[in-house]
Amino acid sequence: MAIQGLGNVGYHTGKISQTEGGFKIISVAEYEGAIYSEKGIDIDQLMKHRKKTGSILNFPGATNMDQRKQTLEVACDVLVPAALENQIHMENVKKIKAKIVAEAANGPVTSDASDVLIKKGIAVIPDMYLNAGGVTVSYFEWLKNLSHMRFGRMEKRFDQNTYLNLVNLIEKQSGRSINNKEKSIIARGADEIDLVRSGLEETMVTAYHQIREVMFRKPKVEDLRSAAFINALGKVASDYMNMGIFP
Repeated sequence: MAIQGLGNVGYHTGKISQTEGGFKIISVAEYEGAIYSEKGIDIDQLMKHRKKTGSILNFPGATNMDQRKQTLEVACDVLVPAALENQIHMENVKKIKAKIVAEAANGPVTSDASDVLIKKGIAVIPDMYLNAGGVTVSYFEWLKNLSHMRFGRMEKRFDQNTYLNLVNLIEKQSGRSINNKEKSIIARGADEIDLVRSGLEETMVTAYHQIREVMFRKPKVEDLRSAAFINALGKVASDYMNMGIFP
């Protein structure tokens, strides 16, 4: 993975991809420059280095790149432009070597450059989908505020006791036991953050499959961005019809 921009979006994309997805981050760019390491860059260590020195440059184990735009051009599986708009355009689109461009920023790929990427066989995950996670969690927060109750408060202890009873039953039937630490991990009830992340994952996975289904169902739709727009407009139209606005 290569990441342009180390703000909240770029940092958390890198951290979660690295710690939970097993990604190796080989290049990072910020306004002061860009670095590269074939062996991988630890995002947390890089942030500590930047906080200490004021720059991502001269990070131990990485090489400073001549120009920060070179991060966009490294050979990688996933390129994450998470900085400014119009970063991939007709002047540099032919230099893009990523297999997937994940638009973490708003409009980082120009329309004509996006067409070129698609013709090159590079998948573009559109910003309108990829940026929906933050809005989704804000919706969950709105629901929580309406109910005046945090997620998990009602069911956490019940679930925990249920799981604990199952573990105890298995111990009794099998004649084998596990230590208290392992038992507490297995029988733990879901915290609020667990439920929010589960809801977010379900929302994003479902939306992605809906978008892909539109793309494969309609022969003239060749990219995820067009499919995402069609999917969204279809939902809006359906809601309007259900409200009786359309005859």
